[in-house]
Amino acid sequence: MTTYSKTRSANHSRTLKLVHIAMFSALMAIGANLTSFLVIGGVPITLQTFFAILAGILLGSRLGAASMVVYAFIGLAGVPVFAKFSGGMDTIISPTFGFILSFIMVAYVTGLIAEKFPTRKGFVIAALAGLFVNYVFGTNWMYAAYKLWFAAPEGFSYAMAWAWMVPPFPKDLILAVLAGVFGFRLKPIISKYM
Repeated sequence: MTTYSKTRSANHSRTLKLVHIAMFSALMAIGANLTSFLVIGGVPITLQTFFAILAGILLGSRLGAASMVVYAFIGLAGVPVFAKFSGGMDTIISPTFGFILSFIMVAYVTGLIAEKFPTRKGFVIAALAGLFVNYVFGTNWMYAAYKLWFAAPEGFSYAMAWAWMVPPFPKDLILAVLAGVFGFRLKPIISKYM
């Protein structure tokens, strides 16, 4: 292989990686707003966790996390890609901003586990670990936000913050398992182009 061919191949690979990062950033924007008209306790019901998990599985830990960083920066720059078509720097003080930050960790953790255990079972476990990260980080951020800088509802408690997470949990649990299974089937196809 000539130097030109190697350079062209490297450029092609880099371009495909950038396309995959952009694609998952776009999927996050779609997932944020497809069902976000449903709100429980100030938490919009979205498909973002599903896409963050899938990004980690299909793109790997580094590129998956990178796609979530790009998504977060696009929203913080003011593009309405967050739930309920919101965006902008003021989102940082929102009680649900912890979930947006958690997507970076979700993709990274999911990707890391999937890389170490490239089996269907490994992918499902990776997806469930990503869901765990999402709920723990996002819910704790929400609780802290309501207690420290946002007006908390009357009688708000740590238990109430977790109670708000109960309604979306069955949906997220099912979607996490589906992301693991779906990711396992798609991974060989995506890997050919990475």
